[in-house]
Amino acid sequence: MFEELDPLLHSQIRLAIMSLLIGVKFAEFSYLLDNINTTKGNLSFQLAKLKEAEYIEIKKTFKGNYPLTICEVTQKGIDAYEVYVDALEQYFKKFKARKKAQKQQ
Repeated sequence: MFEELDPLLHSQIRLAIMSLLIGVKFAEFSYLLDNINTTKGNLSFQLAKLKEAEYIEIKKTFKGNYPLTICEVTQKGIDAYEVYVDALEQYFKKFKARKKAQKQQ
């Protein structure tokens, strides 16, 4: 039987956000925007979804006279990401096992 995948992380943009944040722990909005193929509006919307789930924290401040948004992954977000990745690995293992069994027939 397959484990359920977290629908919050199963979105391409949210998965990309979490994958980047897992590697760096925190990042500026502009860094995320530069590394994810999306618009400012969509990125903001997806960040809000992750914040609502407490997977990330968003801190708004200023850098000189310019607004600065910093996103940081939370422990809850790290845990959810690890569960998601483990579940995906199980899907792939089952696929590979079936493929291997078919080749042996």
